[in-house]
Parts: sequence; structure tokens; C-alpha cells
Amino acid sequence: MTRTMTGGCQCGRVRYVAQLESNDAYLCHCRMCQRATGGFAASFVQVPRKAVTWESEPDWYASSVIAKRPFCSHCGTPFGFMFNDGDGMDLTLGSFDEPGYFHPALHSGAEGMHEAWLDTRDLPRYYSATTESVVSHWKAAGLEVPE
Repeated sequence: MTRTMTGGCQCGRVRYVAQLESNDAYLCHCRMCQRATGGFAASFVQVPRKAVTWESEPDWYASSVIAKRPFCSHCGTPFGFMFNDGDGMDLTLGSFDEPGYFHPALHSGAEGMHEAWLDTRDLPRYYSATTESVVSHWKAAGLEVPE
């Protein structure tokens, strides 16, 4: 069953619509994805190129001789990864409007995996809306803490 999902960047300049056949996502731990996203891994949803319609075009970075990565040059949001000669592309899970729809199905680039970051369920959890430093900055701006 196909599901239509939307997504975009933090500032709202770049938006997309994707037709998805599954809710599978994956973590890529390779060093290129770590550097491209600034995270311990990149979380991706794999889709056919033809299943993605850009409502406003992203910028593209040639991250290597074999691939490029879409991003927003205004706010810096990374949108994914695409081989230059492939039929598919990977969209960043966090750029979807409903990232909670997806579930992790596999690990890729496991040679760069940082095991300590995979199981964090025993760590303390702090919520933005109850963290005083976050709340005070938003209130000083005359706003509430966003979700």
C-alpha cells in the first residue's frame, strides 16, 4: 500500500512529497554520513527517485565522485543521499513531517558504528519544555517552547 508523506527543512524553504511503499528506515554509520549530518549516524528512508517530488528544489552538494546530497542552503537541513547513477535516493528521517511513522529495519556502514550510542534507554531524559535554560530563552524571545 502506497502512503504519501511530506517533509521539508527547518526554515520551510524546501518541501517535498514522497510516495512510500513501506515504513522501513535505516541507520547509516559510515564516516561520510556522520560528517554530512553531524550525528553518530544518519537515519534514512530509501525511496525511488521518481517517488519524490520537490515542491521547491533543494541545493545539491557533490559529497564524492559517486554521490550527491540535497540540502537547504538557507537553514542547513540535510535531506539525504543519492548515487549519481542510481534509481533511488535516501531521505533523512528527521526531514519528514511525521518521522514517528518509520521504524528501524537495518544498519548500514557498520564499520563506523559507535555501539555506545545505540542503546541509551537507561540514560536520564530531559524534555525541552521543562528544561529551564531552554524555556527561559524562548520566553525571553516572547515565545513558547516549540514541539
